[in-house]
Amino acid sequence: MKVFIAEDEPLAADRLKKLISSSFESIDILKMTDTVAESVNWLSTHSVDLLFLDIQLADGLSFEIFDQIALSIPVIFTTAFNAYAIEAFKVNSIDYLLKPIDPEALKKALAKYFKLHREEEPPTLDRAVLQEALNMLKGQHKKRFVVKVGEHIKAINISEVLHFYSQNKGTYLVSKDGKKYLIDYTLEQVEQLIDPEYFFRINRKFIVTLEGVQDMVAYSQSRLRLKLHYNESMEAIVSRERVQDFKKWLDA
Repeated sequence: MKVFIAEDEPLAADRLKKLISSSFESIDILKMTDTVAESVNWLSTHSVDLLFLDIQLADGLSFEIFDQIALSIPVIFTTAFNAYAIEAFKVNSIDYLLKPIDPEALKKALAKYFKLHREEEPPTLDRAVLQEALNMLKGQHKKRFVVKVGEHIKAINISEVLHFYSQNKGTYLVSKDGKKYLIDYTLEQVEQLIDPEYFFRINRKFIVTLEGVQDMVAYSQSRLRLKLHYNESMEAIVSRERVQDFKKWLDA
């Protein structure tokens, strides 16, 4: 069986590849990509039996692949979204796998594919149904983040967050009392989970709230430099391509 994987997190992609290769010798992973654009380019000229698609890729949602090319290939979604609405994605796919992917869950999903393949045509995507599921999911903004403090577990309400930032391959939450917590999400995942009315991603390293901004000054090349509460060591620069959207967000 020929398989295609679209996953924008290198560690997650490597883990999925190893799990498939170690458990199913008959599966040949033909290609791995991390963007919608590269996926569309490759799938336009190649055929496979099964797709593993992360819902959120580096340049957009994997659903956009099906907007650009006509595909009738069964899908197993992988995602970091742990919400009840994600169940809707089962309607038109083989299954979905929550990251980090559990080996037994992967085996069950693939066993389901093989069973359906033997008995009938595996389900393929109904784009309208999946868009409705995505809308449901986006309507459920994350209300809190669970963090580990030593041996203790603590829940931080989203209303207590000043900003998020990434550093040294980790993602951190900064609360209103100035404390910083490591969280189990990438900044890209955080961006999809939180309410864009209150949060704005200014660059590759920061997602900010208005309350967390002390000052804003003009910077070189039409950019803006922000002074954030409890951020002494890292520059928070609004990238040039995001300045206009940032100003609109402020004005809203």
